[in-house]
Amino acid sequence: MEFKCKKAGNECYGLKELVLLFDISQRLIQSKELKHDLSGILEMVVKYLNAERGFLTIFNRESESIMIESAYGLSPAQQARGRYKLGEGITGRVVEMARPVVIDKISKSNLFLNRTGLELTKNGHELTYICIPVIEEGKVTGTLSVIRAYNPYISYDEDNRLLSIIGSMISRSVRSRQERIEEMEVLRQKNIQLQQQLKVDFRPANIIGNSGKMRDVYSLVSMVSETSSTVLIRGESGIGKELIADAIHFSSPRAKKNFIKVNCSALPDTLIESELFGHERGAFTGAESRRKGRFELADGGTIFLDEIGDIPLSTQVKLLRLIQQREFERLGGTETIRVDVRIVCATNRNLEEMIQKNEFREDLYYRINVFPIFVPPLRDRRNDIPALVDHFIEKFNKRNNAKIIRITTSALNMLMIYRWPGNIRELENCIERACILSKDRVIHSYDLPPSLQTADSTNTKAPGGLTYTVEQVEKQLIREALTSSKGNIAKAAEELKVTERMLGIRLKKYNIDAWRFKV
Repeated sequence: MEFKCKKAGNECYGLKELVLLFDISQRLIQSKELKHDLSGILEMVVKYLNAERGFLTIFNRESESIMIESAYGLSPAQQARGRYKLGEGITGRVVEMARPVVIDKISKSNLFLNRTGLELTKNGHELTYICIPVIEEGKVTGTLSVIRAYNPYISYDEDNRLLSIIGSMISRSVRSRQERIEEMEVLRQKNIQLQQQLKVDFRPANIIGNSGKMRDVYSLVSMVSETSSTVLIRGESGIGKELIADAIHFSSPRAKKNFIKVNCSALPDTLIESELFGHERGAFTGAESRRKGRFELADGGTIFLDEIGDIPLSTQVKLLRLIQQREFERLGGTETIRVDVRIVCATNRNLEEMIQKNEFREDLYYRINVFPIFVPPLRDRRNDIPALVDHFIEKFNKRNNAKIIRITTSALNMLMIYRWPGNIRELENCIERACILSKDRVIHSYDLPPSLQTADSTNTKAPGGLTYTVEQVEKQLIREALTSSKGNIAKAAEELKVTERMLGIRLKKYNIDAWRFKV
């Protein structure tokens, strides 16, 4: 009668352990590519134990996560899903406790998370999961696991012992791989930090200025560019709202798509709907062919509606539907057209006041005011003026073939003092004029427009400060009141809306004789 071991069939696998361990040691000695070699070792272990599959995980101490590094019997997709946190599932507990765990029947265990999506039974037979920690210098670096058919005759102490021996043999290689993974994790975190820092320091290439208020604007542009949200750019005329819209589009995922610009104030009321939505042939007199509107042309990209506050109320209704549902019909047409377009609006008008006057729809206001960006006027960011001046000088040198090399301190001081009601557009015009007038390749104060001449820049500042100026004005008002009342103090006090006593005190203070004004 032939004896057969109930554990492994024809021959007790204990007799082949030395051969297996010798083969594994040879594989490790000849190892050049760690990942491939460990896959080969796993294949040897799985076949030796007559198991279904096996895999090795690595513990990342930086992120406290565990991932399958090598596997046999798992597809790449299943292997990629095998990720666990410390203490999570069987694998996470083995790493946390540094002790082996055996689950006789994984289909009946709540601890087996089955992240890889394996079949929990094979041909109706139960499967057993064995997981041991891989330890190097007293610290867990990962786990070694096998899944095999459930066999009530097997003592899993023998499997644990064999897997522990193999784990100790590959522990140094696993430790090396762990260190490489953790280094990559550190580099990844640094990369994320650098990207976040770049977002904080983000400045569009098409905009000049690095003042604190403009850096706040750049931060908002950086955040909203990655989205498809509607943006409302607000601010005075001439501050560069169109440049902000350019920065939003060209910093977004839609940068390679169409960027359509529409100046709503430049289009007559009779044509604005046709320009925005298009028209069908015969929709109105002169419509000889079908024409696509700006929104249709911007499909997939961005449309910039400049001066949206000037859109007539009749068009606002259609625009409201388009913004809300991204669909519209051409003039004279019945076909509903859907578009994927990012909307950026701009205005220098007070939309809130327009709503109170029924000049702008309140529901449209809330549709476009999803992400407002306020661009500060030039007078609130004077620190940007020197950089803007240098930029404009370089620009006009190229355009006019000029050779302006600098601007004098006195001229720059005039620019810094002026309030710039026309903002950057006015500054650009001033610099262009000065570049033309300059005769020695230097911009002087006398090259600037007379409107920039101030008391400070011309050394004609009034002496005495505020008190002196107020007293001069007060004396002038008193003299005018006495003149019109022909020296009558009571009438003069009534005209000035003060008491006779108060006027008398001021007459004495300024040494004014009322009788001199009598006729």
